[in-house]
Order: sequence, then structure tokens, then C-alpha cells
Amino acid sequence: MKEFFRLLTFGSKSALWAAIINTVVGILKTGAYLITGNVAMFAEMMHSFGDAANQFFVFIGSALSKKEPTERFPGGFGRLVNLVLLGAVLVVGVLAYETIVEGIHHISDAVHSEEWFWLNIGVLAVATVLESFVLYKAMKEVTEHLPKEQIKGLKIIPQSYKHVKEANPATKLVFLEDNVAVGGAILALLAIVVATYTPFHSATGYASIIIGLALILVVGRIFLDNAAGALGVADVKMQAKMGARILQHDQINDIQDLNVIKEGDSLHVELRVEVDPTMTVAEADELRDYIEKKIEEAVPSVTDIIIEFDQDDGVPTWETAKDEK
Repeated sequence: MKEFFRLLTFGSKSALWAAIINTVVGILKTGAYLITGNVAMFAEMMHSFGDAANQFFVFIGSALSKKEPTERFPGGFGRLVNLVLLGAVLVVGVLAYETIVEGIHHISDAVHSEEWFWLNIGVLAVATVLESFVLYKAMKEVTEHLPKEQIKGLKIIPQSYKHVKEANPATKLVFLEDNVAVGGAILALLAIVVATYTPFHSATGYASIIIGLALILVVGRIFLDNAAGALGVADVKMQAKMGARILQHDQINDIQDLNVIKEGDSLHVELRVEVDPTMTVAEADELRDYIEKKIEEAVPSVTDIIIEFDQDDGVPTWETAKDEK
């Protein structure tokens, strides 16, 4: 149990913030829905509780994925966060379905009512502010590797969307879900105004369906990303970057094979280089240290590096990397 609580300190901070805030927002929306019966508020209530459950499990999964390798699991627990996220999308999928169904029912049975208008507006306004705060925290995590001048002020917004693909799985899920959360809250707010003051009384039903469909899109994106992560997806850009750095050493004639596999938030590297067959063991050890240093300089989140040496066969294999060199 002591180790469990120690590991929690390594969990995704944006996921923890999101879980706490979405729980609070979900309770507020539940109260408003029970009082008003507004279907857009129902959709937002389901969305908030779904996000809270998701993000809590993501926080736990991202923390446990930092556990050190054991004899039984020598490869470590990096992919655990991907497995947790695959389970989390099921929760969002069910809630998205319920949200769409409730919206369809409301469209066929819409009624005009100005009662509790300001309660609905107030709750959704508070929810928008709180969820925007969570989104901002996720944006900071997405762009934390960038120079400060690139993310100063409002520059963080376009930069976060530009670099979200590079974020770790937990941060990416929070970022995508809270984009839908903020957009959904604003949409629900507008739908309530339209349904109250225009003849389009079914607007909240359509808003509920749109929110549900947006959740399904998030489910699909997260599922595809984490299914690839659970299987072990290669980081092609990082392979090219590492290859260029490694080939800078004069005693490395070629790279026969280089695999950089994503393990949750970290990377696993397998490398086979070609060297002169007359190289001594001492030279090989020195070269190994050089390679490990170059890889760690390229990316600090590498958990383990496996290096093999082979004699130079005279046939160029890493042509792209050699051109960069």
C-alpha cells in the first residue's frame, strides 16, 4: 500500500484536476437537472460524470505505469496506462449512447418553458469556467516541452492543438475530453436560450445529440491511439532523430536496426549498430556509453536501451540518417 501511494505522486496532474473538477461540476448539473428536468442539462450531467470517472482511472493508470519492472514483468508497466484508457473509453461510449437517446426522445416531446432559465444558465456558466481551467492545465502539459516564448499568453492555445499528438496518452485524453466539455457546455447554454425565447423548443434535444456524437468521436480517437499503444507502436520521428545523433560517432559505420517503442509515457529503445570487426571490448564499452548518452540527450523519458554490435557488412542500411549526418 505504501508503494501504491508513492506511485500516485507520479500520476497525471491534469487527469487528477479534471477528475476533481468534473465531479464537482457533475454534482452541480445533477442538482440543476433534478430541479428543471432540462435534457441539455441531463446530457451535460452524463458528460461530466463520465469524464470524472474516466479521468480518475486515467490518473491511477498513469501512476501505476511508473512502477519499476519486476521479475514477473521485466518489460515494466508502461503500457498499463494504454490498457486503462481502453477501458475508460467504454464508459464514455455508454454515456454518449444514453445522451443521444435522451436527445432523440426530447425532440419528439419538446415543451416550451421559461421556468428555471437562470438556474440552468448559471450552472452552465460556472461549468464552462471550471472546465476551461482544466483545459488550460491540459494545454500546459501538452506544451511543457516547448520554449516559454512560444507559449506565452494566448500563444499556448494554437501551440497546444499543434502538438497534442506528441502528448502522453493521459494528457491527450484529458485535452480531448475537455475540449468537448467546454464546447458542450457552451452549446447547451445556447440551446437553452434558443429553446426558451424562440419557437425552436427542441433545440436542447439537438444539443444533447451533438454532445453525444462529439463524445463518440473522442472515444474513437482515444481507442485507436491506445490500441496502438497497447500493441507497441513505433515512434518514427524519434527513431530518425536518434539515428542522426548516433551516427555522429566516427566508429559507428551504420545502423542495422533501430526501434523506438512507446511504453505509455516513456520509450523503449532497441538498437543494432555496425562497427569495425577489430574493435576491442573496451572500445565497445566506451561506444555503448556514448550511444546511451546521445539517446538520453534526445529524449529523457527512455526507460531502457538495448544495444547490439555487429560487424560492418559494407552495405548502407540507415541511408536517411546518413544523409542527415
